[in-house]
Amino acid sequence: MEDLKNVLIVKLSAMGDVIHALPVSYAIKETFPEAKLTWVVEPPSLDLLKMNPCVDKIILFNKKNFRTLKGFMQEFFPFKHELQEESYDAVLDLQGLFKSAAIAFFAKSNIKLGICNMRELSDKVSKPVIGENAEGHIVERYLDTARAVGCVVNEIVFPIQIPVEQSEKARVIMDHAGMREGNPYVVFVVGANWPNKRWSTEHFAALGDWFYQLAVVPVLVGNGDLDDMRAKEIESKMEIPPINLVNRTNIYQLAHVIRSSRLVIGGDTGPVHLGAALGVRTIMLMGPTNAERNGAFGQLQNVIEAERPCKGCWKRSCPLKEDCLDKIPVSFVEEKIKSMG
Repeated sequence: MEDLKNVLIVKLSAMGDVIHALPVSYAIKETFPEAKLTWVVEPPSLDLLKMNPCVDKIILFNKKNFRTLKGFMQEFFPFKHELQEESYDAVLDLQGLFKSAAIAFFAKSNIKLGICNMRELSDKVSKPVIGENAEGHIVERYLDTARAVGCVVNEIVFPIQIPVEQSEKARVIMDHAGMREGNPYVVFVVGANWPNKRWSTEHFAALGDWFYQLAVVPVLVGNGDLDDMRAKEIESKMEIPPINLVNRTNIYQLAHVIRSSRLVIGGDTGPVHLGAALGVRTIMLMGPTNAERNGAFGQLQNVIEAERPCKGCWKRSCPLKEDCLDKIPVSFVEEKIKSMG
């Protein structure tokens, strides 16, 4: 394609998936620096996109408002109007589901492309790009769509800029939580959406005690009632309480906390992928998902998989009622950390 002046990306959720798609925006701007890039996203990942300097316009898709007839009638026409204010040289559906296909359908463009493994009839709206990385990491699969519209991917960059004022607020939050400025610390991402992506609170507590012996402070991060409960369990099981920042930071401040840490540890979940995207050393503990496809990008050597014959099952909860990540003992993680130097 000779030139792109106006591009639409449809990647709605979740946090980790949106992070994986960020290099596409950089690739577009790297090849076509004058192009206007619009991104359709759902509210949970809105602030993440606001940290992306490659995005010129964000269109918010409030999916929950479309679930009732009244909500649909109120939301559809304003959303459609905003979507169709411009014509696009290309639409990239990086979600590959019915909801993203519906958005791509109404977008004005003669070129509509999607990822290689599209589902829910989304391939009837956008043409799947079966690139050289169709069996590779999801980041590379997304980038294949950028390559298909003429982008030259010289380097894979996750464009994330944390506002200075948010970094300052993060420092204040950490100080109030008992963290002394300059103390080395590691980040424990205590939860995940899938039950079988969560490492046990006992294991996190034991690893936290081990870090304290090395004069490194464990910092707990997460969001929601379940993560709050898990963090309190970890606190109760540790000899010295960790710094608990669960439910105390927004995404901007979380990014600062992660960026300033020595190491990030957790399951296959958004904040852990954020650590890898920010270039922080990251250990990802994996069971139901596949490391080659979804592991911490650029750090697959630091992924620890549960040694189970059924690993990579892609089931949200274990049909065998097993604790998936229980097969990853604390000693495995300690040895991995030692090997990282």
